[in-house]
Amino acid sequence: MSGGDSPVKRESSLSADVDNDRPDVLSAAELAEGDVGTRAMITGAKALRRSPSKDTAYAVALKKALTKDRHQTRSGKGRGAPKKRGAGGKGVWGKLGDELGVDAFTTDIHDPNYDSDGQDEYRLKSVRPEITEDQYKQFLEEMFHEYFEHGDTIEVIESIKELKLNDKLLQKTVQVLINLALDRKATVRELSSVLISDMYGSLLSQDVISKSFAGILSDLPDLTIDAPEAPTVVGQFMARAVADDCLPPKFVSSFKGAVESSEAMVALEKAEVLLSLKHGIVRLDNVWGVGGGIRPVKTLMKKMVLLLKEYLSSGDVKEAIRCLLDLEVPHFHHELVYELLILVIESGKENTSTAMSMLLKALCEACYITTDQMTQGFVRVLDNLSDIQLDSPQAFATFDNFADVCFNQGFLPNRVLKELPGRGRKRYVSEGDGGRLKENGRNGHISS
Repeated sequence: MSGGDSPVKRESSLSADVDNDRPDVLSAAELAEGDVGTRAMITGAKALRRSPSKDTAYAVALKKALTKDRHQTRSGKGRGAPKKRGAGGKGVWGKLGDELGVDAFTTDIHDPNYDSDGQDEYRLKSVRPEITEDQYKQFLEEMFHEYFEHGDTIEVIESIKELKLNDKLLQKTVQVLINLALDRKATVRELSSVLISDMYGSLLSQDVISKSFAGILSDLPDLTIDAPEAPTVVGQFMARAVADDCLPPKFVSSFKGAVESSEAMVALEKAEVLLSLKHGIVRLDNVWGVGGGIRPVKTLMKKMVLLLKEYLSSGDVKEAIRCLLDLEVPHFHHELVYELLILVIESGKENTSTAMSMLLKALCEACYITTDQMTQGFVRVLDNLSDIQLDSPQAFATFDNFADVCFNQGFLPNRVLKELPGRGRKRYVSEGDGGRLKENGRNGHISS
C-alpha cells in the first residue's frame, strides 16, 4: 500500500487521538474490573474499530459511551434513565421545591391546609332533579292507594311537600285523587274529600284546586267511558269542596254555560242542586253517607239480620256475599256468624240449618270470614245459650246438631267442638225409654 498508511497504523493513530482527547480514560485492567455495562460499551466500540471506514463514528460512539451517566443496575437491565426524574418512587415527597407550587386551598375541614377565611366565595347547594308529570302521577297513585288503607292525611301532605313542586304539577294532585275515587265505594270518596279539605291552605291554594276541578270537567267525557256515574260523582265532589271552603261559591255558576260537553253540564247541575238545598252546606258533610266502621253497631247488626233473612228467602249466596262486603266492616264479620246461629236456633228447621251452613262454607272458602271470627261467633252463642234457651227450649240440641254439620263440612275448628257441653239438658227422651239418654252418634256424645 504505497502512498498511504496501513490499517494498523491508522488504528493506532485513532486510539492515540481518542486517548489524547480523553486523558482520564480507564486502562484495560480497570475496564476488566468495571461493571458489565461499561464492558458492553467497550465491546461495541471495538467492533466499530475493526472497520477503517467508520473511524469517525467509532470515536464519537466511544466518547459518548464513556461520558454518559450510568444508572443501570448491576445486572445491566433497564433503560438507564434516572428514576422519577430524581423524585424517587412510591411514598416519597417528590423533588426539592415541589411543595412551593402546590395550591394549598381545600374545602375539607379535616385537611391541615383548610382555611375558613378563604371559603366565602364557595357555596355547596343540593340540587333536586325535577320530577316529570308522569312520574308525579305514578307517585300519587301509589301514595293514595296507601292512604285509602290508613287514612292519615298528614303523612300524605308531608310526602308531597318534600317534593317542592310548582303549582302546575300540584294541580294534578286533586285530579288523580278524584279519578281514583270515581269507581270506588263511598268510604273512599269520603276519605278523598277529607284529604282535599286538609290539603287546602297547607299545600294547595284555592286557585290550584279550582284549576284542578276545571281540568276534571274537561276530562269528563273520557272518564265517563270507564265510570258511567262520573258526572254525578264529580258534582258531589264539587259541592263538598264548596261546603269545605276549598272552592269559591261562585265556581259552579261561573262554569255554567261555559262548558261544551253534556257530562260537564250534568256535574255542574248536580253540584248546584246540592248547594241550593235547605241547610245544604251542613248536609253536604254527609254527601257520601255513613259507611264502614263509622256506622253505629246497632245499625250494622240490623243490616246483617236483614241480609240473612233475604238470603233465606232467595237462596242466592253470591248476592249475600256482595251485601256483606258492601257494609265494609271486615273486622265485624263475627257478628254475622252470631246472628246466623241465632236464626238457626230460633228456626229449628233442617232446611234453615242446611242453607246457613252453605253460606258459612262459602264465606270461609272465600276467606271473608276467618277461623278466629268463626270461633268467636260460636263461642259467643255458647256463652249465651242458657239465656237463649228461655225463648227456644231446643236451643242446646239445635246448636249441637248445627255444630256437627259445620264440622263435617270442614270449616268449623275442632277446638270449638271441645268447648261444647257434653250434654245440654239432662232430660230423658221419654219416661218409657228406661232412662236412656239420646245419643247423636258423634263419638258417643250424649245430648238431650
